[in-house]
Amino acid sequence: MSEVILFGEPMAMFVANTAGSLHEAEEFKRFLAGAEVNVAIGLKRLGHTVTYVTRLGEDPFGVYIENKLKEEGVNTKITKDPEHFTGYQLKNQVLKGDPEVFYFRKNSAASYLSEKDVDELEFGEAKVLHMTGILPALSLSCRNATYRLIEKAREHGMLISFDPNLRPTLWENKDIMIKVINDIASKADIVLPGVSEGLTLMGSENPKEIGEFYRKRGAKSVIVKVGADGAYVDSEQEKAFYHGYKVEKVVDTVGAGDGFAVGVLSAYLEGLSIKEMVDRGNAIGSIQVSVLSDNEGFPTNKELHDYMRRSAV
Repeated sequence: MSEVILFGEPMAMFVANTAGSLHEAEEFKRFLAGAEVNVAIGLKRLGHTVTYVTRLGEDPFGVYIENKLKEEGVNTKITKDPEHFTGYQLKNQVLKGDPEVFYFRKNSAASYLSEKDVDELEFGEAKVLHMTGILPALSLSCRNATYRLIEKAREHGMLISFDPNLRPTLWENKDIMIKVINDIASKADIVLPGVSEGLTLMGSENPKEIGEFYRKRGAKSVIVKVGADGAYVDSEQEKAFYHGYKVEKVVDTVGAGDGFAVGVLSAYLEGLSIKEMVDRGNAIGSIQVSVLSDNEGFPTNKELHDYMRRSAV
């Protein structure tokens, strides 16, 4: 069985070929996107085994996604849904700041993931369950599946990693989003919020206050992403800031948080210290923002170690 289990919605993503507003874009390039699938691909490239569970429509986008995951060598458990479509999204290019993203995913095949999908999965000797706040936002059945996943992970003694990854437009309202996200975070071992997410979820952008908030609610380790400045750790072992990596040119910020999770989890699986987990997360996040797409910048082991060695000079 795989080391890491992930449930989520993969999407076909169409990125505008030139910078500008999304409504002005006329030509696009297709990529694979989705927070959990990004993490699955990143971990696989670093030599770790993952099982990625989803539902796809019986349409061209579903075929594209399934083929891409096969190319990446990701172990999948895919349910084909003849009644619902595969989700997709449009994204513009920007010269600075975050890009505009428009989703086509309401009533998508993946939004029909349920507790049944969890109960049918063989967990085996899996070590880590990584989740984001996107799955419970997709539908009530996905929300129930999220809680069932947590139960199963606890039964199997797995580490639970949780990235809030807020998508406000997918939720019924802001209050429900905050309540559910914070409840899930309280059940996780590692919580990976960003400072802007902290402001939304608990009213502060201060990394120390964010760390304290989730630690008091049950998280063993909180690693707060502070963008280019790196990350702050509040854990049972330490409370410390760790500097990020300098990026010459930011091309696309989407996927950086998923890259950070890849670094943290891969280092954890290799028995490294929390300092090394954060350092690797910062490194992969900085690599990813330098390329267009959500996951194509994720490195192999050699590429990662070469990058970290060069950047340390």
